[in-house]
Amino acid sequence: MDNTRVYKMSFAGVYPLYVNKVERKGRTKAEVDEIIFWLTGYNDESLQQLISDRPDFETFFAEAPKMNTNVGKITGVICGYRVENIEDPVMQKVRYLDKLIEELAKGKAMEKILRK
Repeated sequence: MDNTRVYKMSFAGVYPLYVNKVERKGRTKAEVDEIIFWLTGYNDESLQQLISDRPDFETFFAEAPKMNTNVGKITGVICGYRVENIEDPVMQKVRYLDKLIEELAKGKAMEKILRK
């Protein structure tokens, strides 16, 4: 896994891809935002600022107000890797977000995605 490449990707560059992916499956941008807020502690205002500032993923997660305490409940395979076994902390957070977006696109209920 090339972590450097992923770390340097702009969150703002990937965000519309997340939205497009879920909208093609009948889900919404608001649900993507809810997942991001739940995972990272960002809110609507700070998310809009991030999109404007275009930080890379490493900065996006480093500056997250508060990672959700239930991230350990996110398990399964994404991009060929079990998220719970990824040792690099930044890469694991990126894959947590990927996994949650994938679950949304597959039609999973929000309460299950948000591990309620």
